[in-house]
Amino acid sequence: MPALPMVDLVGVGLNATDTVIPVVDFPARGSKVEFRQSSVLPGGQVATTVVACQHWGLQTRYVGKLGEDDAADLHRKAFAKAGVETQLLTVPNGSSAQSIILVDGGGERTVLGRRDDRLTLHPSDLDRDWITSARSLHVDGYDTAAATRAATWARAAGIPVIADLDELYPGVEGLLAHVDYLIASRDFPCRLMAEANLEKALFKMQARFGGTLTAATLGEQGVLAWDGRHFHHTAAFRVPVVDTTGAGDIFHAGFIYGLLQAWPLERQLDFACAAAALNCSSVGARGGIQPLDAIESLMAGGVRYPAPSVLAALR
Repeated sequence: MPALPMVDLVGVGLNATDTVIPVVDFPARGSKVEFRQSSVLPGGQVATTVVACQHWGLQTRYVGKLGEDDAADLHRKAFAKAGVETQLLTVPNGSSAQSIILVDGGGERTVLGRRDDRLTLHPSDLDRDWITSARSLHVDGYDTAAATRAATWARAAGIPVIADLDELYPGVEGLLAHVDYLIASRDFPCRLMAEANLEKALFKMQARFGGTLTAATLGEQGVLAWDGRHFHHTAAFRVPVVDTTGAGDIFHAGFIYGLLQAWPLERQLDFACAAAALNCSSVGARGGIQPLDAIESLMAGGVRYPAPSVLAALR
């Protein structure tokens, strides 16, 4: 078998078909709420990150599983349109992962997810060449065993591993031992380390698991990162928010893009914040992926949420 071409990024992890439903207010318990429209769009943590990086000119590959349904066709067409190389496994007669996403009048999303157990990506599903023929690896923690196998191969090959984690999945600590850049959701570090203070939790995570960077995305409060010597806080940008779906996925894409450009950490975080903010201005996980010049423009002249109050809230 001929060797796979080298790409900039390989992603191993979740995809999902998102049904996005805007509502004025989040439904109260026991209520009936009318909605006027819905959009069926491709999404999923790692899949969206990979597509964004491809959009910005990186060469990417995605490894994952789909069912045998219309949703799978939607994903295949989206990957093909974006130019992402795919290694897709099909579950015969299976249903692809789906999310019902309610977006309130302020743009905040609430996600209801459904995933066929047969969609689990197993270590035996992976081919080492899929992973090691890349300059970087991005994983989430849902299929933890497969993510750990991929990260182990990448680490052995000297390939940086970036992880997007939001839940305490079984076996996640084994995965963390092979992660170089962990950018988690707001409360993940505190829950994992049983530490209420976020700064202390990030410090303890890096001390325990190693790696180059531990960070947490904080929505309107931006991002807080610990590089082993210093904390770095980057304030979020104020934009008209339509839908926050995919903001974290695009943040990871922005970070990875900056990492592969060998930018200083502050610029990586700033670019990631700007890219994530712009994505919130449109509907869907990938609806607001903007060109590089638009992101740079927001970085240069965008209005930010005030940093001092953010930092005070973290202590």
